[in-house]
Amino acid sequence: MLKFRKLITLNNDDMILKSKSYEFAVNIIKLCHFLVKKKKDFQISNQLLRSGTAIGALIREAEYAQSPKDFVHKLSIALKEANESSYWLDLLKDTEYITSEQHKNLYGLNIELIKMLIASIKTTKSKF
Repeated sequence: MLKFRKLITLNNDDMILKSKSYEFAVNIIKLCHFLVKKKKDFQISNQLLRSGTAIGALIREAEYAQSPKDFVHKLSIALKEANESSYWLDLLKDTEYITSEQHKNLYGLNIELIKMLIASIKTTKSKF
């Protein structure tokens, strides 16, 4: 049986980032399901689904990064995906596919993720 070990130890802030990114992904999946079923939108919802769920996947991938630089690289890609998700959320609100309230909730969580990712990247970079 293969044994794997984490090369980067997650602190409490990283665990919060991990759980918030998972919560965001669940909400994005629910929103995209709604957009496809009720609004018959496939293009924008697919883009949002891809970027919105990639954030958490990349954070999970970073747990087993091969080095601190690899860890930063994976979190940096997660940051780009979060930024792209902001774009799609804004577009959905401005085209009235989602309400201002729906936008506010998801956008707020996404901004939290962005801030946490930036902080994690800066902290890790300061150590090498």
